[in-house]
Amino acid sequence: MTEPGRDILKEVFGYAQFRGPQQDIIAHVVAGGDALVLMPTGGGKSLCYQIPAIARQRAGLGVAIVVSPLIALMHDQVGALHEAGVDAAFLNSTLSFDESSALEKRLLRGDITLLYAAPERVTTPRFLAQLDSLQERGLLSLFAIDEAHCVSQWGHDFRPEYRALTVLHERYPGVPRLALTATADALTRADIVERLQLEDARQFVSSFDRPNIRYTIVEKKEATQQLLRFIQREHEGDAGIVYCQSRKKVEDIAQKLCDAGISALPYHAGLDAKVRQMNQDKFLRSDGIVMVATIAFGMGIDKPDVRFVAHLDMPKNIEGYYQETGRAGRDGLPANAWMGYGLQDVVNQRRMIDESPAGDDFKQVMRGKLDALLGLAEATDCRRGRLLSYFGEELISRERGDADGAPEGEGSRYFCGNCDNCLAPPAVWDGTDAARKLLSTIYRVQQVTGIGFGAGHIMDIVRGKRTEKVAQFGHESLSTFGVGAAYSELQLRGVLRQLIAISAVAVDGQAFNTLQLTSASRAVLKGEVSVRLRESVLGDGARPARGSKVAGTRPGGSAKPAPINLDDEAQERYARLKAWRAEVAREHNLPAYVIFHDATLAAIAQRDPRSLEDLQGISGMGAKKLQAYGEEVLRVSCSG
Repeated sequence: MTEPGRDILKEVFGYAQFRGPQQDIIAHVVAGGDALVLMPTGGGKSLCYQIPAIARQRAGLGVAIVVSPLIALMHDQVGALHEAGVDAAFLNSTLSFDESSALEKRLLRGDITLLYAAPERVTTPRFLAQLDSLQERGLLSLFAIDEAHCVSQWGHDFRPEYRALTVLHERYPGVPRLALTATADALTRADIVERLQLEDARQFVSSFDRPNIRYTIVEKKEATQQLLRFIQREHEGDAGIVYCQSRKKVEDIAQKLCDAGISALPYHAGLDAKVRQMNQDKFLRSDGIVMVATIAFGMGIDKPDVRFVAHLDMPKNIEGYYQETGRAGRDGLPANAWMGYGLQDVVNQRRMIDESPAGDDFKQVMRGKLDALLGLAEATDCRRGRLLSYFGEELISRERGDADGAPEGEGSRYFCGNCDNCLAPPAVWDGTDAARKLLSTIYRVQQVTGIGFGAGHIMDIVRGKRTEKVAQFGHESLSTFGVGAAYSELQLRGVLRQLIAISAVAVDGQAFNTLQLTSASRAVLKGEVSVRLRESVLGDGARPARGSKVAGTRPGGSAKPAPINLDDEAQERYARLKAWRAEVAREHNLPAYVIFHDATLAAIAQRDPRSLEDLQGISGMGAKKLQAYGEEVLRVSCSG
């Protein structure tokens, strides 16, 4: 059944070749098999269920049900399928009663190829009764469960309503089920299998590597200015996403970016729903918008030309970090993942775990996940290697000298050549002595005063700073006063981050974030555990991103150059095609990339077509789009 899949790929979607494991997945599902698919953002997950749905519909097997968590995602994916000539629909709260009723009648006739619905709707008695009717008549084609990590309590985006989807296997055991996600470690993967009863499903795990993304993690010091420098130096005029932890910070950062001349919008759950939707639509449909958001924003965002994702606050775990950074560079062109983090991030995340009402087992897992993210942030070796290892991906050991153009010198277990540590290996120092002095000070302060103190005060004592607070409590008389005068505040903060990360220091959130010793402190104090750290280097980590800016100028400082090298005439054709595409997108109320991707327009401009036959074979130009837009594309392309 692989050949129909290939025919559909070319005829409907306009692509000549499958990517990665797509062909095997599609053949397996078309034949009626269950599957769990892990594929990175931008890897082509949607085609893995869309093509089987089309193939099985053509074989008379009925409707495919796509479980999707977001209304905006449903709207854009259905719009994209309509553009490709596929009969798709969504059933959600945006439809009127009459529209819903008409759609349900079409559903029961089995003449829709794909129907998108939220998990809470799919599991209602009314909807299940409609599925029963389809199943009785052999018109239930397959179930595709998108963002399947939402079913797992161990994942970064747990949604309880996903748990009820187990009913699909129990009620319709003969209908193939396909669960898809871009992010799941081994624990989350096992939970997905158990919760969705996919024990017998074939698992397809693609590489988690996104080689076009450059990973940079810097210590926070005047974080807003660091972010501004990063955007202004590397991403002027680019679309990007900035993640912040709080709603207040989102609005503050968005305003500061606007004040600096950057087109920025806020997005968080506290905004009026209409404002949120308006901001999201503007981000998707316009060029060069920076969205400043909480993690409420992002799932299902298919915008291909997001050139950077920045974190001003540390996420909870590596899965969240990977999922969020993966929204950059979906088009395969160079993109940046930039994060600033500091001691307060570590304190806050630890406190949220410790103070949560969850059970001890859950807290232990969450601490382990946070520790892995802290390890990534503090790493002195390849960031990408650490990230991929977390997801269980086996890496081929590469030394620095093995990579093209990489300097000879001290090797590392893995060298990607496109993260900050590989591009500029950090200096490392032994912080064990500083760690023991900090722990000794925490111990002596509690002995003398009987209460705990925060990180700033402890560091002041170690460095011998005679502050008003030090004098008030008589802490200049402690034997550890000034013992660490040789260490900078940045160094000590780095040591404290490590001590908190390895649970050698606890943060008491109920007592103003005071520092406490733990059972693990003893091993460090006795010299049984060493603390090795990267040198603290302030800055934004910005550097010219290899290939991140295409050579050439923007006429009038506006239109971006094409994603491939074009001569001047082809560049003019490309600009005209983009302007035409924007008009069509507005008419259809869709993001421009749903009409044609930039890469397709660039290929048209490069070919300089003179007939409809010249447009055939261009990637992204399916039969329906050729019929709908071919003549207009020729007119616009040749109008210069």
